[in-house]
This record gives sequence, structure tokens and C-alpha cells, in this order.
Amino acid sequence: MISNQILLNTIEGLKAITRIDLGVMDTDGKTLATTFQESEKCGAAVASFAESPAESQVIQDCQFFKIYDEHQLEYVLVANGGSDEVYMVGRIAAFQIQNLLIAYKERFDKDNFMKNLLLDNLLLVDIYNRAKKLHIDTEIRRVIFIVETSHERDIGALDSLRSLLGGKSRDFITAVDEKNIIVVKELEDEEGYPEMDQSAHEILEILQGEGEDNIRIAYGTIVNDIKEVSKSYKEAKLALDVGKIFFAEKEVIAYSALGIGRLIYQLPVPLCKMFIREIFEGKSPDEFDEETLTTINKFFENSLNVSETSRQLYIHRNTLVYRLDKLQKSTGLDLRVFEDAITFKIALMVVKYMKYMETMEY
Repeated sequence: MISNQILLNTIEGLKAITRIDLGVMDTDGKTLATTFQESEKCGAAVASFAESPAESQVIQDCQFFKIYDEHQLEYVLVANGGSDEVYMVGRIAAFQIQNLLIAYKERFDKDNFMKNLLLDNLLLVDIYNRAKKLHIDTEIRRVIFIVETSHERDIGALDSLRSLLGGKSRDFITAVDEKNIIVVKELEDEEGYPEMDQSAHEILEILQGEGEDNIRIAYGTIVNDIKEVSKSYKEAKLALDVGKIFFAEKEVIAYSALGIGRLIYQLPVPLCKMFIREIFEGKSPDEFDEETLTTINKFFENSLNVSETSRQLYIHRNTLVYRLDKLQKSTGLDLRVFEDAITFKIALMVVKYMKYMETMEY
């Protein structure tokens, strides 16, 4: 349960303080972590000691100690030397590793609980019972962040992210697949969505500073009870997927900012094709030339304001009117009319959605 690197860091830290060499073996005598090579010669003696009823023993001028995980022998600690001082340091080291086992087991239990909670794998009564046993507050404001990277990560990388992002001990960090890191963030009463957006950008900056690239972060709505955490997770997951289609330029996207894109994402593709065919008679609205598409997008950005759009495009107002008239003749839609503008905007988004779904099929 504890990685060999953690074991090595622990005994190296103790050696730096006490100047006494230590080694950690499994019950078969295999070395897991050591600060002195001679410990590897103790393999047979460790296996024999593990079978004995003794809790500690001096063998080959080394102190041996047993370390348990819930009454199950997990490790044998070897302290190099037979003096009382070495015995004391060995006892301290064994006690430290024993506590590490307990801490990691608790984190493992919490990690499993959070994963099952996020994935809706728990009955309501089990949620509250297990939360109570794990000392997790059930009535506190929380929100889910999903951090997606472009490559798969191993457990060691996840531990690194936990140390980077886990500045607040109340925040919980886990993973449900190879690429996505889930941050279950607890909130103060005064914290709202502006603070959530700030937190997301802080996470983004931290990971970019560590050399991570192609990061996307999405977050759901704030929930007030632990049973609703899965709801915020599903919202964050939806925001991540919808954001790739309609907000590709954004690295951070909130569920509350998805707008009509959230509705379009849930439409069946055949219905979308029928809509485009009926409105544009088979022609795709994104097949216009670059100048026309730029004009359309800028017109929408400026809330259908002709004067502001022509100013930002550095063209005469009459030139913009000419382009809009030309578009009206080819599509039957006048973008200066709100209803037609809405239809055209939705059509552009529907086409984006269909093209995205086509790429997902391959």
C-alpha cells in the first residue's frame, strides 16, 4: 500500500537524524527500501524471523522488528547494529512506518469512497454511514473540478499532483481514469462562482508551471450535501465535453456557462442533420468563404450592432450591409432580424457538434 519510494524517504530521513542505517523487507526477505547494502544479506534471516513468534530480535548484529497492518504482518524492519541506541531507533522507525500504514489505509478508504460517490455507486444510507466512519463532513458546500491532461499518468504522478494541489487539507484529490484528475473542493460560506473560476485558473497555472500542457479544467455547480457531489461531477464532466466543441479556445469552462451548447450536445445527430437540411437546403452554414464567416462571427460578437461591427472590421457600414444582404439572398436569413440571427447561430453550433461527433466515431 505504501510505495517503496515513500519507505525509502522515511528511513533516509531517520538516518539523516540518527546516523543509523535501516532497511525495510517484505515477509519473504526481499528488500523494499534500505540505506545500507548489507541488509540484502539478511533475507533468509528475515524470512525465518517472520515465521517466529518474536516481535523483535537481534540476528547477525542487526535488530529486527515486525510491522503489522491490522494484525497482518506487512514488513520487517532491520536496524544495523546491536546496541540499545540502535534498538531505540529501530522501535521509532517501526512505529513511524506503522503510522504510515494507517494513514495510507485511511486515504485509500477515503479514495474508494469518493470514487464510488462520484460514480453513483452507493446507496443513500451507505453514503452517510461510510462518511461518518471516515470522518467526512456531510453537510458542507462542495464543488467538483475535473482536470484533463493530454497524456496518461501513473500513481506517482497523481501523488505529485496531490502535493501540488492539496494546499487545503479539506480538499480531496482522486482519479477515476488515466487522464482526468478530480478535485473535490470544499468551500467557505462566502465563496461563490467567481472564486471557483479563480481557483480553476490557479490550478491551471500550477500545472503549467510543472510542465503540463494541453490542460482543460471544468467545474460543476456548488452543492450543499455530500449526496449531491455526484451531480456536480456529472455537470463538470458535461462541461468538459461540451467545452471541447463550443469553447475550444477556453482552458477553463464552467457548467453554468455552457448556455445553449448544453442542449445541442444532447440532440441526436440525425435530428441535427434534418435541421440543417431543412434550413439551408443541404448546404452547411460553415461552408461560406472566410470573409463571410468572419463577418458573421464579428456581427454576433457585437450583438448584431452594424456600426460597431463595421468599425471593428475596418470596413464601411455600407460594405457590411452589402455582405448581410448577400447572405440573406443565399440563405433566406437576415442576421439583422433577431429570430433569423438566433437560427443561424444555432445552426453554426449544430454543425460544430455534428463534426465533433463524426471525429469521435473514428
